[in-house]
Amino acid sequence: MDIKQQIRDFITTNFYVADPTALEDSASLLERGIIDSTGVLEVIGFVEDNFGIKVEDSEMLPENLDSIDFIAAFVARKQA
Repeated sequence: MDIKQQIRDFITTNFYVADPTALEDSASLLERGIIDSTGVLEVIGFVEDNFGIKVEDSEMLPENLDSIDFIAAFVARKQA
């Protein structure tokens, strides 16, 4: 399973998403109310546990963690 699909599965399983099939990979998870600040911490824990990376405090930014696309790109950069 690719990174983006693993992230999508985590988001749609652990957070309320009214219609998972309509959730675009580029959609802001914060603006749509899918995750909040606590949810961001859950996403970080998932990313660290499942992809073997460490998310530094300075990397906890919307441009890294606010959409499925952003999270997948961040993971790919950290693994490279």
